[in-house]
Amino acid sequence: MPPHKPYAFVTYRSVESARRALTQLNGQKLQSEENSITLYLSYVNSVTFEEEKSVPLPEGLVLVEEFVSPDEEAVLLAAIDWLSSNEDVTAQKSLKHRRVKHYGFEFRYDNNNVDKDKPLRAGLPDECLPVLERCVKSGLISIMPDQLTVNQYESGQGIPPHVDTHSAFEETIISLSLGAKTVMEFRHPDGRLVPVVLPGRSLLVMRGESRYLWTHGITPRKFDMVPACSPHSPASDLGTNRNLTLSKRGTRTSFTFRKIRHEPCCCAFPSTCDSQGAASAFSPSPSSPPSLPCCHADATRLEEEYVHRVYNAIASHFSSTRHSPWPSVCHFLSLLPAGSVLADVGCGNGKYLGVNPELITVGCDRSNALVQICVERGFQAFVSDALSVPLRTASCDACISIAVIHHFSTPERRLAAVRELTRILRPKGQALIYVWAFEQEYNKQRSKYLKEQIKEHRQNLSPINNTSDDLQEPHGKSQIHTSEHLEDKCRAVDSMQHISKGTNSKLSVHTNRTAFNTQDLLVPCHDTTKTSNTILKAKPENGQVPVFHRYYHVFQQGELEQLCGQVAGVRVCRSYHDQGNWCVILEKD
Repeated sequence: MPPHKPYAFVTYRSVESARRALTQLNGQKLQSEENSITLYLSYVNSVTFEEEKSVPLPEGLVLVEEFVSPDEEAVLLAAIDWLSSNEDVTAQKSLKHRRVKHYGFEFRYDNNNVDKDKPLRAGLPDECLPVLERCVKSGLISIMPDQLTVNQYESGQGIPPHVDTHSAFEETIISLSLGAKTVMEFRHPDGRLVPVVLPGRSLLVMRGESRYLWTHGITPRKFDMVPACSPHSPASDLGTNRNLTLSKRGTRTSFTFRKIRHEPCCCAFPSTCDSQGAASAFSPSPSSPPSLPCCHADATRLEEEYVHRVYNAIASHFSSTRHSPWPSVCHFLSLLPAGSVLADVGCGNGKYLGVNPELITVGCDRSNALVQICVERGFQAFVSDALSVPLRTASCDACISIAVIHHFSTPERRLAAVRELTRILRPKGQALIYVWAFEQEYNKQRSKYLKEQIKEHRQNLSPINNTSDDLQEPHGKSQIHTSEHLEDKCRAVDSMQHISKGTNSKLSVHTNRTAFNTQDLLVPCHDTTKTSNTILKAKPENGQVPVFHRYYHVFQQGELEQLCGQVAGVRVCRSYHDQGNWCVILEKD
């Protein structure tokens, strides 16, 4: 069944009855009021499970339930005047996934910081003072906050994973949840995920590691899986509680209180601290770009900061630039027999899931924001890392991995991604892989990526078009090569190994629409979806829209085939260069 989706077990008195039900009911549509419901069934003889280990909260995270009374909750909610838009007093924004109001100081989404020399005329609402005084008295905070951000989330809205900027605020951050409950997800750079249920009228306290190192965010969805609470079952415990139920989200309002920091941060987490030189994937130009990873932990941190967080942040803009399927990928999908099971690993907004309606398709992506877009478009998709796809071995007739593997930052992780892709393939199944090519000019032909530079210069286009591979839509005939050319390609790889192989070398920031001069780099992307209500009002000093940086390893000629050749039990059927991408079709023995 689709991972992370609710389901039920039905038992029958006989095997014959169960099989007859499966045959007659699977795929049938039911009409429930205005909704059409499709039944998806699988037959199992028995069900086994592994005992889950207790999942502790991130270090430094404290959840205090029922911190305010229902009367206090009503007073606080009434204190927020959403109809007022006097930005000299309070700064109010209508963001894509929520509406926001700032008190004390405005938080600037264009640079993820505050202007500490320009306090807002209105300080914190008086109605908040009794709650804050109680926080001080109980030892939850040591000093009174001077900045408040109020977020209002409707059902289906959320906020991308993030770490509050170190240099902007002091250590302890407290957040009061009012109205409906929700689930906030905390993720460690090593991949550990801890979902925490935030009931209404609860107070969340973040300090230490939970404040400085773990990202926190709310996945946009309309239902959460939460414990079916009993008096002895804390609502915050999702790690071991098997008695789960669906909770429909309602309107939730959060009051997040912080203290403005006036000195550089000197925390014990320099890898995520902008005061100590850690570059941000959201900065216009990282002052101290990260280094090539030296170990697994470094690689996961780099990819979390410069791949995962970025795609969650730019999901809407990214999806708007991915409306046209690539012709060569469509050709591959069109050749699959009707009824074939296709897995799109790294599916993005799902633009390939509906290309061939005769296929049974499922997509997965590391970005929960992009998966949500897939679901809204009616596709079957789930959140998953490409290194660990929760699909059975040999369960798919075909797989595609389009513009994914070049985001893994070590050879070992790129190889693991190919192995995982081939693991889920059935024997004789095929996989299509696309990665960005170092050679953007091949066989005396410039890729569309380079051609766009001329077009942009001629038309003096705005930064919306300066989005790396967003416009790499192949046109015309691809340069096709079969596996007999592998030896020549491998020699090409060997002759170019000097590129970007320095020890602990810093990643360079690529200039868009130009030829690559290194294999490992950060590529700027301008997200203009945030301009309408945020950036235009904020009037950033440089006049630009927010700039995000994605990590890429661009592949040299022959490198992709060489990588796939290390996987046992598969062969490269075909390889080709397609508008600035190296591509292979693999077949499993």
